[in-house]
Amino acid sequence: MKVFISGNIAPVALQQLEENNISITQWKEDRQITPDELIEACKNQDGFISVGPNKINADFLNACSHLKVIALHSVGFDQVDVETAKKLNIPVGNTPGVLSAATADTAFLLMLAVSRKAFFGYKKIIDGNWVKYEPAQELGIELNGKTLGVFGLGKIGLEMAKKCKAAYGMNVIYHNRSKNEEAEKEVDAQYVSFDELLAQSDVLTVHTALTSETKEKFSLEVFKKMKTSSIFINTARGGIHNEADLTQAITEKIIWGAGLDVTNPEPMDKNNPLLFMESVAVLPHIGSATEETRAAMAELIVENILAGLKGEQLPYPIY
Repeated sequence: MKVFISGNIAPVALQQLEENNISITQWKEDRQITPDELIEACKNQDGFISVGPNKINADFLNACSHLKVIALHSVGFDQVDVETAKKLNIPVGNTPGVLSAATADTAFLLMLAVSRKAFFGYKKIIDGNWVKYEPAQELGIELNGKTLGVFGLGKIGLEMAKKCKAAYGMNVIYHNRSKNEEAEKEVDAQYVSFDELLAQSDVLTVHTALTSETKEKFSLEVFKKMKTSSIFINTARGGIHNEADLTQAITEKIIWGAGLDVTNPEPMDKNNPLLFMESVAVLPHIGSATEETRAAMAELIVENILAGLKGEQLPYPIY
């Protein structure tokens, strides 16, 4: 059996695949593989491990309908045309659960960095602009006792809420399609409407999937309903916020700041104005980037691939 991998993954996965007599072809170039190159690469393969923002759309799926399995190196699957995959009977699996803590750590890191303008201060040193003590410049805001609003209180959102509750005694409110009773018990989270979430949150952190309902959900109109002192955090998908609107919201002081591990589009242009704002912190989509988490993701990927190649039910299917 042959498997194509569109990027680098933890060595443990490669080792396990080789131990199961899987022949591996891996994309090694220092750029994202194009859609046409991806189709060509998968033509003579039995399985595909998708690393990065590959569009597994109808064009790809129809051209590669021979694939026995597709394993995503992610939890999110907004890049997959699920209906076409179902129609062609191509099983697709993801990596749920194992990256919750690492991604919540990243959200917490961004919250702290934004609240104290840490990235901007670092750049000030690099640029040679730290020349004297200025007690009234680049002042941050404190987090103790503030209200954390969670949009999408699932596993990652709950991990973030637990950290904020423990570290800063933050009050937790959330908005989901349905109530999360576990979170309400564990962190005393209070379910509120979306408009209440916007109005009450001092920090609003996004942990929902990118869907037709959430695409660019956070627009200028939405930012205008938030506190002028609020911080917006997105570690979910960049497409959930409108980046031009976010830039305007911070520039015009509609909200106080933002922390992003995901951008719209990705990668972010090096001249994007958000990168030069005092109360903004941006990371290059490193939410799950710890050795432990990436190794755990690799284990799930191997389980999905091996099951699919054998014609068995995937242990972690997206449908």
